[in-house]
Amino acid sequence: MKLPFMKDSPFKMPYTSPNIGSQLVKRIVSLLESVSSQRPIVIVCIGTDRSTGDCLGPLIGTSLKKHRSPHFHVFGTLAEPVHAMNLDDTLQQINTKFDKPFLIGIDACLGQVASVGCIQAGNGPVRPGAGVNKDLPPVGDIHITGIVNVGGFMEYFVLQNTRLHLVMSMSDIISLSLFTAINNFHLSRTSRVETAASDFTS
Repeated sequence: MKLPFMKDSPFKMPYTSPNIGSQLVKRIVSLLESVSSQRPIVIVCIGTDRSTGDCLGPLIGTSLKKHRSPHFHVFGTLAEPVHAMNLDDTLQQINTKFDKPFLIGIDACLGQVASVGCIQAGNGPVRPGAGVNKDLPPVGDIHITGIVNVGGFMEYFVLQNTRLHLVMSMSDIISLSLFTAINNFHLSRTSRVETAASDFTS
């Protein structure tokens, strides 16, 4: 039997769910459990501010950057977006700058009508550009995505005509949940290390 928030169980909830924030925090913490303290956490927020539907990632990156947290590094903001034209160079830069980074890939995606507004989180990478038939490298040891509109027909037009309210609402939830989850994970990991050290010296 699989318990809720096991790492290989699917997570998909509407952003309007009353407890979406706490549920997403738990999910992200569970996905981070196996990350060693030696691996820096790098968040790659993919998208562009030139498209309403595709600006989910840069909005999240901009929010996270404001925290100036020492516990993670952010690539992809409204000022400096990570998109199809510079994704390869960005990944190369990350792998040059950091030793065995743990990547969290964030992106908007298209889906079924009933799934619009849902936030997803799970193991494995995001596949940017898949919804618009672009061949781009997968990104992330884990991923967080927001389904911003309906896929399957005129994807570029659909992304351009996505409601900004939806995208901003989802970005607020994801950025706050991710920041909280990483902080909780860091505090938990620090506590475990201190407890182990105390046990060793007592």
